[in-house]
Amino acid sequence: MADTKIAEKTTGKRDRGWLKIDEQECKGCGLCIEACPPRAIGMSESLNHYGYRTALYAGAGCTGCGVCFTVCPEPGAITVYQLAKAAAQGARAANSAPEGAASCASN
Repeated sequence: MADTKIAEKTTGKRDRGWLKIDEQECKGCGLCIEACPPRAIGMSESLNHYGYRTALYAGAGCTGCGVCFTVCPEPGAITVYQLAKAAAQGARAANSAPEGAASCASN
């Protein structure tokens, strides 16, 4: 949650979501980077096992909108989570997502 505090300090807003990029599935097309409204995704310097530079979540700034998921042509490369409100967290106790997050979309 330290990333949330960083985003709150830099933008004045708390993150509403976060995403997970599977670096072994990403082919580095860059569509998610171009489509991300808050520009929370960049390109990594390292290569995956296919030899591609992959997309990399900045760690803060995600709004949970799911646009990156929608434009990604690679199934399984991006999973988007929306942060759950405190009242909804109890109802999602059985969810396998990290505490405070609800799975929104996954290729």
